[in-house]
Amino acid sequence: MATPSKTLFEQFLAPIFSHLIDRDALVRLRDSIDWEAGVAEFTNPQVIYPNYYKTSNFHGVKNGYLSTDAALTYDPITQYVLPPGETWVRESLVKAIQGVPRRILDLGCGTGTTTQMLKRRFPGAEVMGLDLSPQMLVMADHKARAAAVEVTFRHGNAMATGLAAAAFDVVCATLLFHETPPAVAKTILAEAFRLLTPGGQLLVLDGNQRTLRATDWLNTVFEEPFIRDYSQGNVDAWLGYAGFEAVRTEDVFWLNQLSSARKPLPLVERGAAAGVEDRPAPDQLPLPQPA
Repeated sequence: MATPSKTLFEQFLAPIFSHLIDRDALVRLRDSIDWEAGVAEFTNPQVIYPNYYKTSNFHGVKNGYLSTDAALTYDPITQYVLPPGETWVRESLVKAIQGVPRRILDLGCGTGTTTQMLKRRFPGAEVMGLDLSPQMLVMADHKARAAAVEVTFRHGNAMATGLAAAAFDVVCATLLFHETPPAVAKTILAEAFRLLTPGGQLLVLDGNQRTLRATDWLNTVFEEPFIRDYSQGNVDAWLGYAGFEAVRTEDVFWLNQLSSARKPLPLVERGAAAGVEDRPAPDQLPLPQPA
């Protein structure tokens, strides 16, 4: 029987990361957390894991994000794979938020790095992070407590969060959609639309689809099972299909992109927002045109 060939990650990147990551520090961190109690605390028994999530080994980690290993290694690795710098890339989303939101939801929050940045940027806002992995939420909560940042973490499925409609002024997702089948991404966008207040803002930070299409080897390196499907899609089109308006996507460096959109206001509110001064005077109204 032929031995399966090693992936690019196993051949080239794993050895590099083994030198960059402080394994002793990871062991100390692992041992400082009561994982069994933490997972039990965050697990919502009503959450149903989608099939793709249970069976995919994201980043080559067995059991994907439903494992302590994934929660421990996510931050040490991510800091090296978001050029020119993880903080700079994530801040592109945080700085793109307009106005002063009262409630912000971070979908697929993972270990809560962006969630904390959102709270620091808007200290008066109620900020919630939602993720399918209790293990990732344990790490997110540990980090937030250590940093004395008051955010709320919730175990849930971004496709069907169970949260109230029109409850958030801003909904965002960072590095989420390249890890989901396109049909799931579209369902998440429909849920985000439901969760937003009219006029609310949606922000999606993820891999640059044009770059991924043009540079296929990037789709192989990190062992992401759905990244090729993601690269062939179009987030702008997905947003339009979900009902969003003012859709715009711009490059974040070369490897990432930031998409923003808004949930439309009802027609009555649009008229009120426009103001009486924007209405034409009677003598400026167009004359009836001949048939």
